[in-house]
Amino acid sequence: MKSIKFFLICICLLSSLSGFAQKKQLQAVRDQIKAGKELARAENTLRGLLVDSVSRKNSKIWLLLCDALVKQYEQGNEKLYLKQKYDTAAFFSVTRRLYDTMSRFDSLEAQPDAKGRVRPKYRVKHAAFLNSIRPNLFNGGAYFVHRKDYQTAFDYYSDYLQSVSYPLFTGYDYMQHDALIPHAAYWAMFCGYKLSDADRIMRFKDLAERDTSMLNFVRQYEAEAYLVKKDTAMYVKSLQVGFEQYPNFAFFFPRLVEYYARKSEHEKALEITERALKADSTSLLFRFAKSTALLNLGRYGECIQLCTQLIKENDSFADAYYNIGLAYFNQAIELNKDRQKYRSNREKIITLYQRSKPYMEKYRELAPEAKSKWLAPLYTIYLNLNMGKEFDEIDKIRKEK
Repeated sequence: MKSIKFFLICICLLSSLSGFAQKKQLQAVRDQIKAGKELARAENTLRGLLVDSVSRKNSKIWLLLCDALVKQYEQGNEKLYLKQKYDTAAFFSVTRRLYDTMSRFDSLEAQPDAKGRVRPKYRVKHAAFLNSIRPNLFNGGAYFVHRKDYQTAFDYYSDYLQSVSYPLFTGYDYMQHDALIPHAAYWAMFCGYKLSDADRIMRFKDLAERDTSMLNFVRQYEAEAYLVKKDTAMYVKSLQVGFEQYPNFAFFFPRLVEYYARKSEHEKALEITERALKADSTSLLFRFAKSTALLNLGRYGECIQLCTQLIKENDSFADAYYNIGLAYFNQAIELNKDRQKYRSNREKIITLYQRSKPYMEKYRELAPEAKSKWLAPLYTIYLNLNMGKEFDEIDKIRKEK
Protein backbone atom coordinates (compact mmCIF):
# COMPACT_ATOMS: atom_id res chain seq x y z
CA MET A 1 0.00 0.00 0.00
CA LYS A 2 2.85 2.37 0.86
CA SER A 3 4.55 1.64 -2.47
CA ILE A 4 1.36 2.56 -4.35
CA LYS A 5 1.10 5.86 -2.46
CA PHE A 6 4.75 6.59 -3.18
CA PHE A 7 4.20 5.87 -6.90
CA LEU A 8 1.19 8.20 -7.01
CA ILE A 9 3.15 10.94 -5.28
CA CYS A 10 5.92 10.55 -7.87
CA ILE A 11 3.40 10.81 -10.69
CA CYS A 12 1.96 14.00 -9.22
CA LEU A 13 5.43 15.49 -8.78
CA LEU A 14 6.41 14.65 -12.36
CA SER A 15 3.15 16.10 -13.67
CA SER A 16 3.71 19.24 -11.64
CA LEU A 17 7.30 19.57 -12.85
CA SER A 18 6.16 18.99 -16.45
CA GLY A 19 3.47 21.64 -16.11
CA PHE A 20 5.96 24.07 -14.60
CA ALA A 21 8.43 23.41 -17.46
CA GLN A 22 5.71 24.01 -20.05
CA LYS A 23 4.73 27.28 -18.37
CA LYS A 24 8.34 28.42 -18.55
CA GLN A 25 8.47 27.49 -22.24
CA LEU A 26 5.27 29.38 -22.96
CA GLN A 27 6.49 32.44 -21.09
CA ALA A 28 9.75 32.37 -23.06
CA VAL A 29 7.72 32.15 -26.27
CA ARG A 30 5.55 35.12 -25.23
CA ASP A 31 8.67 37.17 -24.59
CA GLN A 32 10.09 36.23 -28.02
CA ILE A 33 6.84 37.17 -29.78
CA LYS A 34 6.57 40.46 -27.88
CA ALA A 35 10.16 41.33 -28.75
CA GLY A 36 9.71 40.15 -32.33
CA LYS A 37 12.90 38.10 -32.08
CA GLU A 38 13.71 34.39 -32.47
CA LEU A 39 10.25 33.84 -33.92
CA ALA A 40 11.25 30.70 -35.84
CA ARG A 41 12.54 29.25 -32.58
CA ALA A 42 9.29 30.19 -30.84
CA GLU A 43 7.31 28.50 -33.61
CA ASN A 44 9.37 25.31 -33.32
CA THR A 45 8.91 25.25 -29.54
CA LEU A 46 5.14 25.50 -29.89
CA ARG A 47 4.99 22.87 -32.61
CA GLY A 48 7.01 20.58 -30.38
CA LEU A 49 4.44 21.03 -27.59
CA LEU A 50 1.56 20.26 -29.97
CA VAL A 51 3.01 16.82 -30.66
CA ASP A 52 1.63 15.77 -27.28
CA SER A 53 -2.02 14.67 -27.53
CA VAL A 54 -2.99 16.55 -24.34
CA SER A 55 -1.24 19.79 -25.29
CA ARG A 56 -2.84 19.56 -28.72
CA LYS A 57 -6.13 20.54 -27.08
CA ASN A 58 -4.63 23.54 -25.33
CA SER A 59 -6.00 26.69 -26.99
CA LYS A 60 -3.27 28.86 -25.43
CA ILE A 61 -0.56 26.99 -27.33
CA TRP A 62 -2.45 27.28 -30.62
CA LEU A 63 -3.07 31.00 -30.11
CA LEU A 64 0.58 31.62 -29.35
CA LEU A 65 1.51 29.73 -32.49
CA CYS A 66 -0.88 31.91 -34.48
CA ASP A 67 0.69 35.02 -32.94
CA ALA A 68 4.22 33.80 -33.75
CA LEU A 69 3.25 33.23 -37.38
CA VAL A 70 1.41 36.54 -37.71
CA LYS A 71 4.46 38.33 -36.33
CA GLN A 72 6.69 36.57 -38.89
CA TYR A 73 4.27 37.51 -41.66
CA GLU A 74 4.15 41.16 -40.59
CA GLN A 75 7.94 41.41 -40.40
CA GLY A 76 8.35 39.83 -43.83
CA ASN A 77 5.64 42.00 -45.34
CA GLU A 78 7.28 45.12 -43.97
CA LYS A 79 10.68 44.17 -45.42
CA LEU A 80 9.16 43.47 -48.81
CA TYR A 81 7.27 46.78 -48.70
CA LEU A 82 10.45 48.66 -47.83
CA LYS A 83 12.29 46.67 -50.54
CA GLN A 84 14.72 45.32 -47.98
CA LYS A 85 16.51 42.00 -48.48
CA TYR A 86 14.17 39.14 -47.59
CA ASP A 87 13.54 35.54 -48.61
CA THR A 88 10.40 35.73 -50.79
CA ALA A 89 9.89 31.97 -50.63
CA ALA A 90 9.95 32.13 -46.83
CA PHE A 91 7.30 34.87 -46.88
CA PHE A 92 4.96 32.76 -49.00
CA SER A 93 5.69 29.77 -46.76
CA VAL A 94 4.49 31.71 -43.70
CA THR A 95 1.21 32.35 -45.52
CA ARG A 96 0.69 28.62 -46.05
CA ARG A 97 1.55 27.85 -42.41
CA LEU A 98 -0.91 30.48 -41.24
CA TYR A 99 -3.68 28.90 -43.30
CA ASP A 100 -2.84 25.45 -41.99
CA THR A 101 -2.52 26.51 -38.34
CA MET A 102 -5.59 28.74 -38.13
CA SER A 103 -7.81 26.22 -39.93
CA ARG A 104 -6.66 23.42 -37.62
CA PHE A 105 -7.23 25.60 -34.58
CA ASP A 106 -10.68 26.45 -35.90
CA SER A 107 -11.46 22.73 -36.06
CA LEU A 108 -10.45 22.43 -32.41
CA GLU A 109 -12.58 25.42 -31.43
CA ALA A 110 -15.55 24.05 -33.35
CA GLN A 111 -15.76 20.99 -31.11
CA PRO A 112 -19.06 20.96 -29.16
CA ASP A 113 -18.80 21.87 -25.47
CA ALA A 114 -20.38 19.90 -22.62
CA LYS A 115 -23.81 21.25 -23.59
CA GLY A 116 -23.35 20.48 -27.28
CA ARG A 117 -22.80 24.12 -28.24
CA VAL A 118 -20.36 25.12 -31.00
CA ARG A 119 -18.98 28.59 -30.45
CA PRO A 120 -15.64 29.20 -32.15
CA LYS A 121 -14.42 32.38 -30.48
CA TYR A 122 -11.66 33.28 -32.93
CA ARG A 123 -13.26 32.23 -36.24
CA VAL A 124 -14.32 35.71 -37.35
CA LYS A 125 -10.97 37.30 -36.47
CA HIS A 126 -8.83 34.59 -38.05
CA ALA A 127 -11.00 34.30 -41.17
CA ALA A 128 -10.77 38.05 -41.73
CA PHE A 129 -6.99 37.98 -41.39
CA LEU A 130 -6.55 34.99 -43.69
CA ASN A 131 -8.91 36.53 -46.23
CA SER A 132 -6.73 39.65 -46.30
CA ILE A 133 -3.60 37.63 -47.13
CA ARG A 134 -5.36 35.11 -49.39
CA PRO A 135 -3.83 36.52 -52.63
CA ASN A 136 -0.42 35.40 -51.35
CA LEU A 137 -1.41 31.75 -51.78
CA PHE A 138 -2.13 32.40 -55.46
CA ASN A 139 0.96 34.59 -55.84
CA GLY A 140 3.06 31.96 -54.08
CA GLY A 141 1.96 29.44 -56.68
CA ALA A 142 2.91 31.83 -59.48
CA TYR A 143 6.29 32.47 -57.82
CA PHE A 144 7.17 28.77 -57.75
CA VAL A 145 5.84 28.17 -61.29
CA HIS A 146 8.26 30.87 -62.44
CA ARG A 147 11.04 29.02 -60.62
CA LYS A 148 9.89 25.73 -62.25
CA ASP A 149 9.26 24.20 -58.82
CA TYR A 150 5.96 22.70 -59.93
CA GLN A 151 5.52 20.44 -56.91
CA THR A 152 5.59 23.36 -54.47
CA ALA A 153 3.54 25.54 -56.82
CA PHE A 154 0.86 22.86 -56.98
CA ASP A 155 0.69 22.81 -53.15
CA TYR A 156 0.01 26.55 -53.06
CA TYR A 157 -2.75 26.38 -55.66
CA SER A 158 -4.19 23.33 -53.92
CA ASP A 159 -4.34 25.20 -50.60
CA TYR A 160 -5.95 28.15 -52.35
CA LEU A 161 -8.67 25.94 -53.80
CA GLN A 162 -9.24 23.59 -50.87
CA SER A 163 -9.51 26.44 -48.38
CA VAL A 164 -12.73 27.46 -50.14
CA SER A 165 -14.55 24.69 -48.26
CA TYR A 166 -13.00 25.35 -44.81
CA PRO A 167 -15.68 25.92 -42.13
CA LEU A 168 -13.45 28.80 -41.07
CA PHE A 169 -14.61 30.72 -44.15
CA THR A 170 -18.32 30.17 -43.70
CA GLY A 171 -20.12 33.11 -45.27
CA TYR A 172 -17.33 34.14 -47.63
CA ASP A 173 -18.79 32.12 -50.54
CA TYR A 174 -15.55 32.14 -52.52
CA MET A 175 -17.01 29.91 -55.23
CA GLN A 176 -19.35 32.74 -56.19
CA HIS A 177 -17.17 35.75 -55.50
CA ASP A 178 -13.55 34.75 -56.12
CA ALA A 179 -12.79 35.22 -59.81
CA LEU A 180 -9.33 33.69 -59.40
CA ILE A 181 -10.59 30.20 -58.56
CA PRO A 182 -10.76 28.96 -62.20
CA HIS A 183 -7.30 30.42 -62.87
CA ALA A 184 -5.85 28.75 -59.76
CA ALA A 185 -7.38 25.45 -60.89
CA TYR A 186 -5.87 25.89 -64.34
CA TRP A 187 -2.41 26.52 -62.91
CA ALA A 188 -2.75 23.55 -60.57
CA MET A 189 -3.58 21.47 -63.65
CA PHE A 190 -0.58 22.92 -65.46
CA CYS A 191 1.71 21.94 -62.57
CA GLY A 192 0.30 18.40 -62.62
CA TYR A 193 0.98 18.29 -66.37
CA LYS A 194 4.57 19.43 -65.84
CA LEU A 195 4.98 16.74 -63.17
CA SER A 196 3.40 14.08 -65.43
CA ASP A 197 1.10 13.31 -62.50
CA ALA A 198 -2.36 12.28 -63.73
CA ASP A 199 -4.01 12.62 -60.31
CA ARG A 200 -2.77 16.17 -59.89
CA ILE A 201 -3.76 17.07 -63.44
CA MET A 202 -7.34 15.93 -62.84
CA ARG A 203 -7.81 16.96 -59.20
CA PHE A 204 -9.28 20.38 -59.99
CA LYS A 205 -10.34 19.70 -63.58
CA ASP A 206 -13.98 20.74 -63.11
CA LEU A 207 -12.93 24.10 -61.69
CA ALA A 208 -10.27 24.59 -64.36
CA GLU A 209 -12.90 24.10 -67.07
CA ARG A 210 -14.49 27.35 -65.89
CA ASP A 211 -11.42 29.24 -67.10
CA THR A 212 -12.71 29.66 -70.64
CA SER A 213 -9.67 31.68 -71.69
CA MET A 214 -7.48 28.60 -71.17
CA LEU A 215 -9.96 25.84 -71.95
CA ASN A 216 -7.97 24.65 -74.98
CA PHE A 217 -5.00 23.92 -72.71
CA VAL A 218 -7.29 22.39 -70.07
CA ARG A 219 -8.52 19.94 -72.71
CA GLN A 220 -4.92 19.20 -73.66
CA TYR A 221 -3.93 18.43 -70.05
CA GLU A 222 -6.97 16.17 -69.66
CA ALA A 223 -5.80 14.18 -72.68
CA GLU A 224 -2.25 14.07 -71.29
CA ALA A 225 -3.59 12.71 -67.98
CA TYR A 226 -5.29 9.80 -69.75
CA LEU A 227 -2.10 9.18 -71.70
CA VAL A 228 -0.12 9.01 -68.44
CA LYS A 229 -2.70 6.57 -67.06
CA LYS A 230 -2.47 4.51 -70.29
CA ASP A 231 -6.24 4.83 -70.74
CA THR A 232 -6.23 4.81 -74.54
CA ALA A 233 -10.01 4.91 -74.95
CA MET A 234 -10.38 8.05 -72.82
CA TYR A 235 -7.25 9.57 -74.38
CA VAL A 236 -8.72 9.30 -77.86
CA LYS A 237 -12.12 10.49 -76.64
CA SER A 238 -10.54 13.56 -75.05
CA LEU A 239 -8.63 14.26 -78.29
CA GLN A 240 -11.93 14.07 -80.18
CA VAL A 241 -13.64 16.44 -77.74
CA GLY A 242 -10.71 18.84 -77.88
CA PHE A 243 -10.61 18.74 -81.68
CA GLU A 244 -14.35 19.42 -81.95
CA GLN A 245 -13.96 22.53 -79.79
CA TYR A 246 -10.57 23.67 -81.07
CA PRO A 247 -9.85 22.25 -84.54
CA ASN A 248 -7.08 24.81 -85.10
CA PHE A 249 -5.32 24.16 -81.79
CA ALA A 250 -1.93 22.56 -82.43
CA PHE A 251 -2.34 19.69 -79.95
CA PHE A 252 -5.43 17.68 -80.89
CA PHE A 253 -5.44 17.33 -84.67
CA PRO A 254 -1.96 15.84 -85.28
CA ARG A 255 -2.30 13.34 -82.41
CA LEU A 256 -5.74 12.24 -83.52
CA VAL A 257 -4.59 11.73 -87.11
CA GLU A 258 -1.46 9.94 -85.88
CA TYR A 259 -3.58 7.59 -83.74
CA TYR A 260 -5.82 6.63 -86.68
CA ALA A 261 -2.84 6.19 -88.98
CA ARG A 262 -1.14 3.92 -86.44
CA LYS A 263 -4.32 1.85 -86.25
CA SER A 264 -4.49 1.82 -90.08
CA GLU A 265 -7.86 3.55 -89.86
CA HIS A 266 -7.02 5.81 -92.78
CA GLU A 267 -10.63 6.59 -93.66
CA LYS A 268 -11.11 8.06 -90.19
CA ALA A 269 -7.88 10.02 -90.57
CA LEU A 270 -9.17 11.42 -93.87
CA GLU A 271 -12.51 12.27 -92.26
CA ILE A 272 -10.73 14.24 -89.52
CA THR A 273 -8.68 16.18 -92.06
CA GLU A 274 -11.82 17.04 -94.05
CA ARG A 275 -13.47 18.40 -90.91
CA ALA A 276 -10.33 20.34 -90.06
CA LEU A 277 -10.25 21.88 -93.52
CA LYS A 278 -13.79 23.13 -93.02
CA ALA A 279 -12.43 25.16 -90.11
CA ASP A 280 -9.41 26.39 -92.10
CA SER A 281 -9.18 25.48 -95.78
CA THR A 282 -5.82 27.24 -96.16
CA SER A 283 -3.96 25.38 -93.40
CA LEU A 284 -0.73 23.82 -94.64
CA LEU A 285 -0.85 21.25 -91.83
CA PHE A 286 -4.41 20.15 -92.61
CA ARG A 287 -3.82 19.90 -96.37
CA PHE A 288 -0.60 17.94 -95.92
CA ALA A 289 -2.32 15.60 -93.44
CA LYS A 290 -5.02 15.02 -96.04
CA SER A 291 -2.40 14.17 -98.66
CA THR A 292 -0.90 11.60 -96.27
CA ALA A 293 -4.30 10.05 -95.62
CA LEU A 294 -4.89 9.85 -99.38
CA LEU A 295 -1.46 8.28 -99.81
CA ASN A 296 -2.22 5.66 -97.17
CA LEU A 297 -5.55 4.90 -98.84
CA GLY A 298 -3.86 4.35 -102.19
CA ARG A 299 -5.54 7.37 -103.74
CA TYR A 300 -2.26 8.35 -105.32
CA GLY A 301 -3.50 10.72 -108.01
CA GLU A 302 -5.32 12.92 -105.48
CA CYS A 303 -2.28 12.84 -103.18
CA ILE A 304 0.05 13.94 -106.00
CA GLN A 305 -2.32 16.71 -107.09
CA LEU A 306 -2.63 18.11 -103.57
CA CYS A 307 1.11 17.98 -102.85
CA THR A 308 1.90 19.58 -106.20
CA GLN A 309 -0.24 22.54 -105.13
CA LEU A 310 1.58 22.68 -101.76
CA ILE A 311 4.95 22.81 -103.53
CA LYS A 312 3.74 25.65 -105.75
CA GLU A 313 2.98 27.62 -102.62
CA ASN A 314 6.17 26.60 -100.82
CA ASP A 315 8.92 25.00 -102.89
CA SER A 316 10.97 24.11 -99.79
CA PHE A 317 8.22 22.02 -98.18
CA ALA A 318 10.20 18.77 -97.91
CA ASP A 319 7.39 16.42 -96.86
CA ALA A 320 5.27 17.33 -99.90
CA TYR A 321 8.11 16.10 -102.16
CA TYR A 322 8.32 12.93 -100.09
CA ASN A 323 4.61 12.18 -100.42
CA ILE A 324 4.70 12.64 -104.22
CA GLY A 325 7.82 10.50 -104.48
CA LEU A 326 6.24 7.82 -102.31
CA ALA A 327 2.98 7.93 -104.29
CA TYR A 328 4.86 7.02 -107.51
CA PHE A 329 7.16 4.60 -105.67
CA ASN A 330 4.29 2.68 -104.03
CA GLN A 331 2.56 2.23 -107.37
CA ALA A 332 5.75 0.74 -108.82
CA ILE A 333 6.09 -1.62 -105.86
CA GLU A 334 2.47 -2.76 -106.20
CA LEU A 335 2.89 -3.52 -109.93
CA ASN A 336 6.16 -5.28 -109.22
CA LYS A 337 4.44 -7.67 -106.81
CA ASP A 338 2.41 -9.22 -109.63
CA ARG A 339 5.12 -11.52 -110.99
CA GLN A 340 2.82 -13.00 -113.63
CA LYS A 341 2.38 -9.61 -115.29
CA TYR A 342 5.90 -8.38 -114.62
CA ARG A 343 6.90 -8.32 -118.31
CA SER A 344 3.82 -6.37 -119.40
CA ASN A 345 4.14 -4.02 -116.43
CA ARG A 346 7.88 -3.53 -116.73
CA GLU A 347 7.67 -0.31 -118.71
CA LYS A 348 5.08 1.17 -116.33
CA ILE A 349 7.21 0.20 -113.34
CA ILE A 350 10.31 1.88 -114.79
CA THR A 351 8.27 5.01 -115.61
CA LEU A 352 6.93 5.19 -112.06
CA TYR A 353 10.43 4.84 -110.59
CA GLN A 354 11.62 7.59 -112.94
CA ARG A 355 8.81 9.86 -111.79
CA SER A 356 9.50 9.11 -108.14
CA LYS A 357 13.25 9.75 -108.44
CA PRO A 358 13.41 13.60 -108.62
CA TYR A 359 10.99 14.00 -105.75
CA MET A 360 12.85 11.54 -103.52
CA GLU A 361 16.15 13.20 -104.39
CA LYS A 362 14.72 16.62 -103.62
CA TYR A 363 13.42 15.30 -100.30
CA ARG A 364 16.88 13.95 -99.49
CA GLU A 365 18.38 17.36 -100.33
CA LEU A 366 15.91 19.17 -98.05
CA ALA A 367 15.95 16.58 -95.26
CA PRO A 368 19.38 14.88 -95.32
CA GLU A 369 19.01 13.70 -91.72
CA ALA A 370 15.85 11.71 -92.52
CA LYS A 371 17.74 8.69 -93.85
CA SER A 372 15.15 6.24 -92.56
CA LYS A 373 12.67 7.73 -95.03
CA TRP A 374 14.66 8.28 -98.25
CA LEU A 375 17.39 5.62 -98.08
CA ALA A 376 15.37 2.49 -98.97
CA PRO A 377 13.28 4.10 -101.74
CA LEU A 378 16.34 5.62 -103.44
CA TYR A 379 18.24 2.33 -103.16
CA THR A 380 15.36 0.52 -104.93
CA ILE A 381 14.94 3.26 -107.53
CA TYR A 382 18.65 3.36 -108.45
CA LEU A 383 18.79 -0.42 -108.57
CA ASN A 384 15.83 -0.71 -110.92
CA LEU A 385 16.98 2.17 -113.14
CA ASN A 386 20.52 0.70 -113.42
CA MET A 387 22.11 3.89 -112.09
CA GLY A 388 25.48 2.42 -111.11
CA LYS A 389 27.19 5.49 -109.66
CA GLU A 390 24.16 6.61 -107.66
CA PHE A 391 23.44 3.05 -106.56
CA ASP A 392 27.01 2.54 -105.29
CA GLU A 393 26.82 5.77 -103.29
CA ILE A 394 23.49 4.92 -101.69
CA ASP A 395 24.57 1.31 -101.07
CA LYS A 396 27.61 2.61 -99.19
CA ILE A 397 25.38 4.77 -97.00
CA ARG A 398 23.12 1.77 -96.40
CA LYS A 399 26.04 -0.39 -95.25
CA GLU A 400 27.26 2.34 -92.89
CA LYS A 401 24.04 2.23 -90.90
